[in-house]
Amino acid sequence: MQNKIGSFLVEEVSQRQAFGVVFGLSGGIDSAVIAVLCSKFLKGKSLALLMPDSKVTPKIDTEDAIKLVDKLGIEYKLIDIGFINKEYSKYLEPNPFAYGNLSARIRANILYYYANAKKYLVLGSSDKSEFLIGYFTKFGDGAADLLPIASLYKTQIRQFAKFLGISDSIISKKSSPGLWEGHIAETEIGLSYEEVDSILHCLFDKNFSVQETVNFTGIDNSSVDKIYKMYKNNEHKRITPKICQI
Repeated sequence: MQNKIGSFLVEEVSQRQAFGVVFGLSGGIDSAVIAVLCSKFLKGKSLALLMPDSKVTPKIDTEDAIKLVDKLGIEYKLIDIGFINKEYSKYLEPNPFAYGNLSARIRANILYYYANAKKYLVLGSSDKSEFLIGYFTKFGDGAADLLPIASLYKTQIRQFAKFLGISDSIISKKSSPGLWEGHIAETEIGLSYEEVDSILHCLFDKNFSVQETVNFTGIDNSSVDKIYKMYKNNEHKRITPKICQI
């Protein structure tokens, strides 16, 4: 698995005539897996951007991210986006939800700034679970040139992280987009990733209907239907803008 992803990264960088890759490192499991893969296959050609909002991001996340890049020997930059968020807020009417997503879009702006400056490709850290249900910010953490781990469900990522030797403190941590204080992915979704992955596996790998998925997994109909609707309603996040054909 790691060799296939590594070959993908190396080949894409070469074919696109880029000099390397840049990615956001949050201290969570998905971006940690990206960091380890980059250290193995693109050593010296990778830049990790640590972009906490010091008012929102748990201190342990930033500490875990710094420990990881120090261990891997990857170049990194630490940028507190809280100051940028504060500046934006002076000119925008208040909206907590939109403000949270703005944080993700600010991070994307910074990633593409460095990609532009260094002629790098931006790596996205969405896994298959989050990609399918659209659990990411459009033009925020969903903005990327390459998605190295989007073929792996979250539960598979956890096993892969163990194989890669990522610390238990990162693997056992509750996944969070980090858009507001106390933001936990499973709480917002309303289901555990084990449940989400079971539903998605049935719906898209086995091509089951919603009712067949309910029967096979034993998960209640409302939960299965919720995940299916998330997939359908967030389809616009997974495709390029629609062109008006004239």
